Amino acid sequence: MATLASNIVCFGKIERRRRRMEIDCRKKEKGRDQSISPYKVIEITPPPKSLGVRCLPHNLQCGENVMIEGQTYTISAVTHRYQLRKGKYEPSERRLDVLSAARYVLNLYFDNLLQNS
Repeated sequence: MATLASNIVCFGKIERRRRRMEIDCRKKEKGRDQSISPYKVIEITPPPKSLGVRCLPHNLQCGENVMIEGQTYTISAVTHRYQLRKGKYEPSERRLDVLSAARYVLNLYFDNLLQNS
């Protein structure tokens, strides 16, 4: 599993276009242009807790580790939602469901116990 470094920040202003908020994400180094997208991050351990909107690379996958506010989380699900506008589907939301790294390992352990019993 790869750990994602936190060298990505949200720049610029939050703009209001068509009654929705948009965040402009860029890499700290101006030399490279990589696709970085805002994700709505939610910790799914009951009760679910929102960790806010974070700027992360667009190619995240389940099982990867990300560091948010000094704590390591494991991605449990990546969701891309689209909305039909004027006959075209446009991206409307990107969402990450995460678990703390310790909770993720504990869930794997319990799943293994259940399968072996």
